[in-house]
Amino acid sequence: MSNETEVTRRDAGEVSQSETPGRRAVLVPAVDIVEDEQGVTIWADLPGVPKDKLDIRVHDGNLSIEAEAVVRTPAGMNVTHSEVRTSRYARAFSISPDLDTSKIDASLQDGILTLRIQRREAALPRRIEVKDA
Repeated sequence: MSNETEVTRRDAGEVSQSETPGRRAVLVPAVDIVEDEQGVTIWADLPGVPKDKLDIRVHDGNLSIEAEAVVRTPAGMNVTHSEVRTSRYARAFSISPDLDTSKIDASLQDGILTLRIQRREAALPRRIEVKDA
């Protein structure tokens, strides 16, 4: 197993600094990436994001995560002033060819997205048995 991370960042910056009316800043979610012999696990912080506002795509060795946080308003309440804004999140990664993008498991719980990407069978470490001559 190499010591290099199998997933690399492709983000340009942390936060889009300029906000214009009708346009929200795009936040780059914090992630933890752990590699083991079987593959890679990515944990992304997406507070306030429901499953139906989460879009995960993989194409041509690139993985993208886009999401929108939702601030729910109680039924029957009209908001006249709000200082809480809904957030948009976006993050992209380049995926190593050693990882099998057809075997990605995703789950979202308590604002944490967990992605597990399995290593391709041919890239898995294996033991070579030595025979007597």
